[in-house]
Amino acid sequence: MQRSNIFDYKHYRYLKLATIAILIAFVLYLLFEPAVGHYGGSWLGYTLGSISAMMVLWMAWYGVRKRRYRSSGSTQGWLSAHIYLGTALTVIVTLHSGFHFGFNIHTLAYGLLLVVVISGFFGNYTYMVYPRRMTENMGEDNLDGLLLRIAEADKLARQIALVMPDDINHVVARACRETSIGIGLLEQLRGFQPNCPSAIAVQQLTAMGNDLSMEQRKLYRELYSIMVRRESLVKRARQDLMYRARLGFWLYFHVPFTIALLAAMVAHIFAVFAYW
Repeated sequence: MQRSNIFDYKHYRYLKLATIAILIAFVLYLLFEPAVGHYGGSWLGYTLGSISAMMVLWMAWYGVRKRRYRSSGSTQGWLSAHIYLGTALTVIVTLHSGFHFGFNIHTLAYGLLLVVVISGFFGNYTYMVYPRRMTENMGEDNLDGLLLRIAEADKLARQIALVMPDDINHVVARACRETSIGIGLLEQLRGFQPNCPSAIAVQQLTAMGNDLSMEQRKLYRELYSIMVRRESLVKRARQDLMYRARLGFWLYFHVPFTIALLAAMVAHIFAVFAYW
């Protein structure tokens, strides 16, 4: 039997609820148009706005709620509701505004809502895709183990390169010295080092074995194999750091913008009732 996921949870329970909410909002919007046109201050605007505010508070509470209930079924259901009802929220808020936007606190709150929803979509994507990719990339290994194997490859490659011609020794030493793994947030997020010395070293070593003696060629083949294996380990370590960084980085947008959205929403509500 196929296992349920966050999208088809309980036979698409929350997709159905979100669809119904959107349809009701659209029907009300089309059937009841004030004489002065749709705007947030009409009875329909207040109704949709009140519903939107309660949904925003519920979605903000989700972060606390999911930590309290850690069983897979409960978390899965809350996340499914979060995705579908959050999508419905953007539609309801848009209808609440009556498509009136400007340079004011009301539009700011709307813009912050879109940022929160979009960053939430990206967060859902990362948690659905990256854990599987991390497993495929690392297998039975872990990051500490990879870094240890890279250090061992560095040591062995340097030892062999010392008895090789100077140009080969220089290439190997430069690769071991200048290769960086996850130095800085930007490098972690992109998962690669521009002009990677390890990749360049492998390319250069490919053409350096033609003029060697028989004894040196044997060492050269061993050195080349080590450097190729080392480059592969470096790539895997960078990929693992990239997945880890991207899993956490979206929260630097989602959480602060959620807090900003709550503040803007309070200011929006206060402004509406202050000038009612």
